[in-house]
Amino acid sequence: MTGWILSIAGVTILSVLVDLIMPNGQTAKYIKNVFAFMMILVIISPLPSLLKGNFDIGDIFQNEEIVIQEDFVYQVNRDKLTALEDSINKTLEEEGLKNVIVTINADIFQIEMQIKEINVDLSDLVIDGNSGHIDIEKAITDIIVELVGEEVIIIFNE
Repeated sequence: MTGWILSIAGVTILSVLVDLIMPNGQTAKYIKNVFAFMMILVIISPLPSLLKGNFDIGDIFQNEEIVIQEDFVYQVNRDKLTALEDSINKTLEEEGLKNVIVTINADIFQIEMQIKEINVDLSDLVIDGNSGHIDIEKAITDIIVELVGEEVIIIFNE
C-alpha cells in the first residue's frame, strides 16, 4: 500500500518538475499526455492483484510491520560515530591536548547504537604549553564522558 502511494507521489512530482522545465509548445503537450497516461497506469496497477481473489478490505487497513533497512541504520550510526569522534578530538585540541587519536568501537548494526569501548592513542600526544600540569588520562576521561553522556570503557594506548 505504501509503495503504491509513493509511486503516485513520485510520478506526480516528476511530472510537475518536467512541466516546469519544458517550454510551451507541441512537445510539452505530448509529454503531459505521457505523464497523464503513466499516472493512470500507476493508479490502476494494484487492481489485478486485488481482483485475483481472496480480497479482504481489512487486509488493507491492518498494521504492517515496519521493515528496518540495515544499510540505513548502519550509515546513520556510522555518521553518529564519526561526528562523535570528531567532536571528542576537537574538544581535546581546544583543551591543549593535540594529536590524540580517538576511535570508538560500537555495535552500529542495532537501532540503538551501543558503544562498547573507546580507544585513545596517546603515542603522538603533544601538550600545549598553556595546559599546565594536568592528569592527562583524567582530563581525557572527563571530556569523553561529558560528550558521550554515559560511562564507557576507555582504553589508553601509549
